[in-house]
Amino acid sequence: MQINPYLNFSGQCEEAINFYVKVLGGKIDHIMRYDEMPDMYQITPETAKHVMHSQITVGGNVIMASDAPAPYFQKAQGMTVALNVDTPAEAERIYAELSDGAESIMMELGETAWALRFAMFTDRYGTPWLINCSRPQA
Repeated sequence: MQINPYLNFSGQCEEAINFYVKVLGGKIDHIMRYDEMPDMYQITPETAKHVMHSQITVGGNVIMASDAPAPYFQKAQGMTVALNVDTPAEAERIYAELSDGAESIMMELGETAWALRFAMFTDRYGTPWLINCSRPQA
């Protein structure tokens, strides 16, 4: 079994996944737009090129995402995408890039009792992130 985050956006999915691929070093596996679907979906000219489904791979991890149709879109709540990184330098680079233009920062990147680097924030696309670089185990 695999458990993968599925992110929803309100028209910015393609921009967001391209950004995540750049920052996290992944690749886009698949993008399907609403206008590529059979006629079972009613689309407007404004939403025809929105992403109906996409998938990116970062390392061995998969993140899926789409643009939710307007009446169904809800901002992410009650969840966070957690990134566990190996070095403080990697945490600092990812934090600097992902938090640029952040919607909110709950905890700036810094050292904690449990981590060499830790941060919590919601990026410019509304995705909540947690970055953790654990302390070495004794």
